[in-house]
Amino acid sequence: MPDPIVPKGVAHVPLPPVAAPDPIVFVLLPNLSMLAFTSAIEPLRIANQLTGQSLYSWTTMSETGANMRCSNGIEIGIDSALADTPQTAAIFVCSGVEPERNTPAAVAGWLRRQWRTGRTVGGLCTGAYTLARAGILSGRTFTLHWENIPPFREHFPDLDPVEQLYAIDERILTCGGGAAATDLFIRLIYDRHGGDLARAVLNMCLHSVQRSETDRQQSSTSASLGTRNPKLLRLIAHFEAHLDDEINLGALCSELGLSRRQMERLFRTHLDTTPRRYLQELRLHKARILLAETDMPVVDVAIACGYESAGNFSKRFREAFGITPHRFSAGQG
Repeated sequence: MPDPIVPKGVAHVPLPPVAAPDPIVFVLLPNLSMLAFTSAIEPLRIANQLTGQSLYSWTTMSETGANMRCSNGIEIGIDSALADTPQTAAIFVCSGVEPERNTPAAVAGWLRRQWRTGRTVGGLCTGAYTLARAGILSGRTFTLHWENIPPFREHFPDLDPVEQLYAIDERILTCGGGAAATDLFIRLIYDRHGGDLARAVLNMCLHSVQRSETDRQQSSTSASLGTRNPKLLRLIAHFEAHLDDEINLGALCSELGLSRRQMERLFRTHLDTTPRRYLQELRLHKARILLAETDMPVVDVAIACGYESAGNFSKRFREAFGITPHRFSAGQG
């Protein structure tokens, strides 16, 4: 491991001397999320700075040792190719966009070996793809970025990620990426060195509050839509849970004690749309994610999003996005 970094700063938190720094390894994959990576590493640097001690050391690895380019185009230097790690190391795979295409089998195999020999392993943003391919997520509580959960479930139907900020399941640590990485690493600092240091790191990060593990990644439906109408929210929840099924609006109205006219009025009043149009927008949004993040054929995406025919799906997709699903899937336009 490289020598620990202990910058100088004004603020100080007294802490008894530690015998040795905790080693952290960041394995960077192509098109990783820079926000997730920096949100994880900065709390470690701040903890060292506040205490004037080498509480943590960190290193970066990639499959071959080549520098890695983030999804924003910025290149990050790499310390080494994949190699053995200290027995006490915690290893975090940092991923980002197009995780299906950017998860090398060699990295998954290496991570599996590290896990089996006692290391703690984790995934930032879409790093759970690598953990899944390493075969270590069965029966575990884990998460990844909310946008990537639907395609992840298509790839790994036997695994069920939770939509929350981060998850800690013994030696498996995952987070949804972005600022959630800061929440996860401040939690690790709290568990290792106590509340005084964790709160000081929180303040240095200008992170207004320490969010809990089970907090949702996204705003609630009521908050994002600006309404708390219970029947409208139940309708939308049903839509979201059954996008791949045929939805009988009449039967759904009867189940909720609504007339069709009342349902239409709810959507028109609160969302300025119709139930069918809103349902179609949800389905097309899911389809766009699957086409962008998986190699599923267009016909399979159509079925997964509740369309009875690929022709009808292609027509609706082109009307919404100005491009056919085939061209969008191929990265054209």
